[in-house]
Amino acid sequence: MKINGTPYRSVWRDAQDPRLVHIFDQTKLPWTLDILDLRDVEAVAHAIRTMQVRGAPLIGAVAAYGLAFALDDDASDASLEKNAAFLHETRPTAINLRWALERMVAHLSPLPTHERAEAAYREADAICDEDVKVNEAIGRHGLELIRALWAERRLVQDRINILTHCNAGWIATVDWGTALAPIYMAHDEGIPVHVWVDETRPRNQGALLTAWELGAHGVPHTLIADNAGGHLMQHGEVDLIIVGTDRVTRQGDVANKIGTYLKALAAHDNQVPFWVALPSSTIDWRVTDGVKEIPIEERSGDEVTHVHGVDEQGHPARIRVTPYETKGANPAFDVTPARLVTGLITERGLCDASADGLQTLFPEQAEQPAS
Repeated sequence: MKINGTPYRSVWRDAQDPRLVHIFDQTKLPWTLDILDLRDVEAVAHAIRTMQVRGAPLIGAVAAYGLAFALDDDASDASLEKNAAFLHETRPTAINLRWALERMVAHLSPLPTHERAEAAYREADAICDEDVKVNEAIGRHGLELIRALWAERRLVQDRINILTHCNAGWIATVDWGTALAPIYMAHDEGIPVHVWVDETRPRNQGALLTAWELGAHGVPHTLIADNAGGHLMQHGEVDLIIVGTDRVTRQGDVANKIGTYLKALAAHDNQVPFWVALPSSTIDWRVTDGVKEIPIEERSGDEVTHVHGVDEQGHPARIRVTPYETKGANPAFDVTPARLVTGLITERGLCDASADGLQTLFPEQAEQPAS
C-alpha cells in the first residue's frame, strides 16, 4: 500500500543492512510516521508487547525476524527453544504468533547450527511474502460479496455502507490487510463504498489507524462511537459488517478486539451480514470452544482510565478521564460464537463459520486433533 504516494510494507529488511528490520511505530500513528529499527530479539519482544507493532498476521511476521536475530547470537537448540518461548509470551490471544514461531522452529531444528541464522532470515522473508499473497486473495474473495451486494442494491441506494471494528488493514498485516482488503479493492473498482469506523476503545485502533488508512487511500468513511453501530443497523444504515480476527476455532468461533461480540449480536438482531476475514494461519485447529478455551489478554487498566492523543497545538497528551480513585478493567478481546457469524473469508474462498464449513476449504486439517 502507499503512504503519500510511496509504496510500503508494514515490515521490511533494510536494503543496506540485511540484519536490520524496519517497522512503523503504530503508537505514534496517525500524527507522526516514525520508523523503528529492530536489531535484536529484545527489541522485537518490546515492540510486540507495547503494541508498537500489532495486528495478528504482522505480529507473527515480526516475531519470525526476532527469532532470526536471536540465532545470529546463538543458534543452539537451547537458544532456539528459549527465544521462541520468550517471543510467544508477549501476546497470548493472537494465534498467528504461535503459528509463525512453530513454523520457524520446525524449519530450523533439523538444520546444522551454522546454517540456522541465515535460514531463519530466509524463512521470515517467506512468511512475509506469503502473507501479502494470502491477504490479496482474501481481498479478491471478499470483493465478490461487495460486488453482489452492490448489484442487488444499486437501484435503491447510492452507496454500500460497511461497518468494521478495530483495525484489520494493511498496517495490521504485511500488506493489503484482511477485513479492509475487499474494501480497498471495491473502492478501486469504482463501487461506491462508505465505511463506518468504530472508534474501538480503549486503544482507539479504529479512530487512529483504520481512519488513517482509509483516508490515505481515499475511501469515504465516518468515525462513530463504539456503541453507535446497533442504532445504525436498526435504521438500515449498515449493509455489511467485515471484521478481522486474532484466532478462529475449528468450529468457527471468532476471537477479535473487545466489542466485536456486541456488534455480532446487533447484526444478528437486524439481519445484517456479519463476515470475518482471516488468513488460514489464524485458525487454531487445536481449539473447539472459543469462549472456554481461548486465553483473553488482560491489559493495563490505565488504557481505560486514560486516553492518548495530541492537543490543539499538536503536542502528545495523556489525559485521565475518570476519578482518581477509579480503577479500570481491560480485557482486550472477546469471543463471538460461530452461530452469530454469517461466514468466513479466507485465502481459499468463503465458507460457513462451522467445522464442516472450514473443512470444505481445508480438508487436510480434518484429522488435526483438538486439545
